[in-house]
Amino acid sequence: METNQLQPVQERGKPKLPGRKRTATFSRWLHIYLSMLSFLIVLFFSITGLTLNHAEWFDGKQVEKKITGNLPIAWVKTPDTGLIRKLEIVELLRKKYSIKGSMSEFLIQPDQCAISFKGPGYSADAFVSRKDGSLHVTELRLGLVAVLNDLHKGRDSGSAWSWVIDVSAGFLTLVSLSGLTMIFFMKKKRQAGLLLGLLGGIICLAIYYLFAY
Repeated sequence: METNQLQPVQERGKPKLPGRKRTATFSRWLHIYLSMLSFLIVLFFSITGLTLNHAEWFDGKQVEKKITGNLPIAWVKTPDTGLIRKLEIVELLRKKYSIKGSMSEFLIQPDQCAISFKGPGYSADAFVSRKDGSLHVTELRLGLVAVLNDLHKGRDSGSAWSWVIDVSAGFLTLVSLSGLTMIFFMKKKRQAGLLLGLLGGIICLAIYYLFAY
């Protein structure tokens, strides 16, 4: 009698890729999708890098606004500086007089309180008399380009935007490294690509040492 021999069952699906090819495929996938995910933020930092480097090309019009008013005298006319109603004063300035930005300074002096607000392309300085509660505010808006430049530098833009800058830096690092990894798997372009990358670095260093150092 003939015995039936069990034939090995082939696994269905695509065969496993060798490690080298898997690395190349993953690098390509990572480079493409990270590039698209960070496309707008890369474009933003590219454009604002130009506006920062040539601020004279984009000299926007400054808009200054003077505001006067009064605060409840009880909030500021106290013998002890610790009794100044700081929270109420700041909230009233925001709600009633539409002051923007984050409070950067609150100085208490014998005759007045000075409060400063800062934001991207924006500043406001308020002075409150401790004698009668009279209020004087100078608000300055520097225009869209100034806002974008301050966002690029992370100046007066808050902790949330600081995280955006950090995450963007991480994305750009991964995009660069994944692109560098890809070139090692392109036999016909590997040598030329690496030489061009090295040449670009040498040119930047040469310009720095010859003209900026």
